[in-house]
Amino acid sequence: MTVEHSHHLENPNATTPPPKIDLISSVPAPPIPDNADAMTILVTLPPGSEGAPPHRHTGPAFGYVLKGEIIFELEGEPQRVIKAGESFWEPGGDVIHYQDGNNLADAESAFVATMFGVAGQPMLIPVSAEELEERRDRRAPRPL
Repeated sequence: MTVEHSHHLENPNATTPPPKIDLISSVPAPPIPDNADAMTILVTLPPGSEGAPPHRHTGPAFGYVLKGEIIFELEGEPQRVIKAGESFWEPGGDVIHYQDGNNLADAESAFVATMFGVAGQPMLIPVSAEELEERRDRRAPRPL
């Protein structure tokens, strides 16, 4: 952790131990829209849930898996499994978010996400089947 990410402040009057703060992830200069709206959501996925259909966001999203495992896939990147205690981010804008489903068939998974989007526009914009077909060459190869 670099100095600019240090979050410990000395408190000489404290009578209890200081909080423990761990850096989980950091993204340099994310593309946050001007006059962005910000929202933090909690998503709970039932066992085996496919999650949201392919979509995009008008700005970046930052997330942290609280429990379970999610399958995460962005346009141009291979799908990956993100487990409890791990984080993710996506740039938003024109990038399609293909998957955010539960990787577990027998347990709930949950994540919290903070999204920064264009004011007055929905935070999640579904992608049509036609557009998915037009951009098929931009999707990373799928596991067999």
